[in-house]
Amino acid sequence: MLHSLSGRLLILTTVFVMIAEILIFVPSIARFREDYMLNRLERAQIASLALLADDMLDPALEDELLKNAGVFNVVLRRNEVRQLMLSSDMPQMISETFDLRDATALTLIRDAMRRMITREPQVIRVIGAPVRDAGSLIEITMETSPMRTAMIDYGMRILLLSAVISVITAVLLFVALRALLLKPIKRVVGHMQRYALAPEDARRIIEPSASITELREAEVALMTLQTDLTQALKQKERLAQLGSAVSKISHDLRNIMTSAQLFTDRIEMSEDPTVKRMAPKLVGSITRAVHLCESTLAFGKAEEPGPTLTMVALAGLLEDAVEGEKLASGEHAISYGVDIPAGMMVRADPEQLYRVISNLVRNARQALMGTKQGGEIAVLAQESETAWVIEVSDTGPGLPAKAKEHLFAPFQGGARKGGSGLGLAIAAELVKGHGGQLALAKTDAQGTMFRITLPKGDGTV
Repeated sequence: MLHSLSGRLLILTTVFVMIAEILIFVPSIARFREDYMLNRLERAQIASLALLADDMLDPALEDELLKNAGVFNVVLRRNEVRQLMLSSDMPQMISETFDLRDATALTLIRDAMRRMITREPQVIRVIGAPVRDAGSLIEITMETSPMRTAMIDYGMRILLLSAVISVITAVLLFVALRALLLKPIKRVVGHMQRYALAPEDARRIIEPSASITELREAEVALMTLQTDLTQALKQKERLAQLGSAVSKISHDLRNIMTSAQLFTDRIEMSEDPTVKRMAPKLVGSITRAVHLCESTLAFGKAEEPGPTLTMVALAGLLEDAVEGEKLASGEHAISYGVDIPAGMMVRADPEQLYRVISNLVRNARQALMGTKQGGEIAVLAQESETAWVIEVSDTGPGLPAKAKEHLFAPFQGGARKGGSGLGLAIAAELVKGHGGQLALAKTDAQGTMFRITLPKGDGTV
């Protein structure tokens, strides 16, 4: 009960209502004390009327009038003359005097609280204005014990009433909050629990129905989250199926390429100069294809191998990547330029870095071929004290907006029509495995540039 939201609401509501009643209790007690003393003044004034009617009163009658009024003596000031109207023996001296004619609310509250905590009986003087203008003032002396007893009795009745009101208010508020807040929250929690059992089932997505604005906003946010998650799970399932299919295809393709690799060994023995010149490149291409199939198989098993870092001569690697794309250019007027410092070495996995460069050069070639106007592709490499930098640029039309929004996200659409967007995603992942970064340096109507940054450090700070 105490650990539930409903139980805590019930307890807090009761406590807050009791605090409100206590804040009402203090001025109520002060008002009761004031009314009590004003009542004694009125009674004393009525008792004094008997003396005005008859100057001589029997002592027994005078004593009875004072007892009925609850006072010891009565002084009435009329026509600037102070007259002792009724009097009797007082048990002790007067302790304090209270003038009710000009008393402020704070003064009345202070005096009432002092009276509540003072247990010793005292005799006090009370001054007030007579009713019906029967004089300029009336003054009485009275004992405090009966007044304090009456104040305590009145206070206990107020506290009891406050407790009853607090409980009733708390119960009503609890019922209202349970209907307006707790039940809708439990309904949302129930939806979340049912959805968690089968998140791929779109029927379990919550439909906002709350009438309270804040709860409806929460339901709308939950519906959006569940919808996105369901779609993501479906996409994940499709990707898993695609990965399985790609792994099977790569397995068979690897066997085919392995057989082709055996045939290229025979080609290398040919005496034809052209064959001798092209055979090494063919062998290298088939070898890379075999390695790619093996890497794809490993990726399909969620075992993408990390890079094997060695110091690589960058010139030969880049020239191989560019040479392969030159052959694919065909008759298109595309020129290729490679600017690399002589003898430049980089620390990288040669196969993975070749895939990255080849992918970027291929994308640039396809962009230029799409314009049917040709252009230029340039590969630039340089190094600093902290990193090696390789830039691949073209003079194509630049990347479309959709491609820039999902540049390195797989299956989000490529830069050309029909593209899957896998190439850049794979390239970025491979560069990241080297501890580096693949970034889009610029893209506009004059062309596009990608920058590969490979750090020279070992990753320690």
